[in-house]
Amino acid sequence: MLNKKTVEIIKSTVPVLEEHGEAITTRFYETMFQNHPELLNIFNHANQKQGKQQRALAGTVYAAAKYIDSLEAIMPVVTQIAHKHRSLGIKPEHYPIVGKYLLFAIKDVLKDAATDDIIEAWGEAYNVIADAFISLEAEMYDQAEKQTGGWDGFRSFIVSKKVIESEVITSFYLRPKDNGPIASFEPGQYISVKLEIAGEEFTHIRQYSLSDVSHKDYYRISVKREDGLETPDGKVSNFLHQEMAEGDTINISAPAGDFILDTRKQSPVVLLSGGVGLTPMVSMLKTAAALQPERAVTFIHAAANGKVHALKNEVKALSEQTKFKSFVFYDSPTEEDRLANAFDVEGYVTEEWLEQNTDIAQAEFFFCGPVPFMKAINRSLKNLGVADERIHYEFFGPKGELEG
Repeated sequence: MLNKKTVEIIKSTVPVLEEHGEAITTRFYETMFQNHPELLNIFNHANQKQGKQQRALAGTVYAAAKYIDSLEAIMPVVTQIAHKHRSLGIKPEHYPIVGKYLLFAIKDVLKDAATDDIIEAWGEAYNVIADAFISLEAEMYDQAEKQTGGWDGFRSFIVSKKVIESEVITSFYLRPKDNGPIASFEPGQYISVKLEIAGEEFTHIRQYSLSDVSHKDYYRISVKREDGLETPDGKVSNFLHQEMAEGDTINISAPAGDFILDTRKQSPVVLLSGGVGLTPMVSMLKTAAALQPERAVTFIHAAANGKVHALKNEVKALSEQTKFKSFVFYDSPTEEDRLANAFDVEGYVTEEWLEQNTDIAQAEFFFCGPVPFMKAINRSLKNLGVADERIHYEFFGPKGELEG
C-alpha cells in the first residue's frame, strides 16, 4: 500500500498529466522502442503510428493518478487491458522495462517540474499498479492454459476455409494444426493473430473478434480489408485477404476479452453494429439463439449498402427462426438494394428511432463499430437515460473516448 504522502504527491500531478499526458506517453514509447526494439514484435505498429496507443496509455496513467487511493474504481479498465496483455503475451519481465522508460518520459517532458519527490512517488505507484496487472494476468494465463482445449502463448492453426462475405470482409475458418480440442469462448471475445510478413522486420499481432458460436471444432474471424498497403492496418488486413490461403498455417492466442454477452441474464438485449463491428454481435446473436431463443433480442446493423454488408444471410436466418428482431440501416443504398428491399431504414440510427423501437427502460445495449458511430450511439443512449451499467461497448484497438 502507498503511504499518505505518496498518494498526495501522485494526486497533485493529475492536472499536469491531463495537460501533458500524451506528450509523456509519446516520449515513453519512442525511448522504449529505441532501447528495446524487440518489443515491436508484441506492440501493434498501427496503433503506434496512428497515436491511438499513446492516447490510450495517457488516459490510463491519468486515471491511475486520479484514483490512486481507490484503484478498485479503475479495475474494469485494468481488467480490459489485462485481457489484451494476456492475448499479446505481455509477461512480468516486461513491466520493469515499461516502468523505467515511463519514469524517464515523465522527467524528460516535465523537466524541473518533475521533482525527485514526484519521480520517487510515481516509481512507488507504478510498482503497485504493475503488481496488480501481473497478479491478474497470472490468473488469466493460468486459466487460458489449463481450460479444456486451452494453451499458452500462440498455437498453430490451419485456414480450413476462406469465405468472401462482402466486397471488404472475408471470413477465415481456423482449425488446430494438431487436431486437438480448442478452448471455448464467451460471445464477444477475440483472438490475437500473429503474422510474419515477408519484408517486415518485426512480427505483426492483431486482435480479431470471433464471429461464430463457441463449442465448435474451429474458430471464425471475419476481417475487413483496410484500404492501402501503406497504412499500418492495411498491411495486415491485405495480407490476410490476398496472401493467406486455405491450407496455410496461422498462429493465434487463446480467446480473451471482457466485452461479452451474459447468457445467465434474461433482460432484453439490443445489439448495435456499424460496419465490421458486427463480428462480435453476430457471435452474441448466434449464442443467444442457441442458448436463449426466448430472450428478447434486437439486432441493429448499419452499413453503407449491400456491397459491404457481411453475414447478412446468417442474421436473417436467425431472425426468421427465433423471436429476435433485426433491422438494417443503409446510409448509401444502391439501386439494387432498393429493388431488393435489402434494408429497413435509409440513413443513420437516430436517438428518436432507438426510443421508438427498443426497450430503453430495461434492455442491455451492446455496440461496436467506427468511432463516430459509437459516439453517436453512446450519446443517444445517455440522452435517453440509459444507465451506464446497461451500456457496453468495444473499441477495435486501444480504448478510446466516446464522450464529446
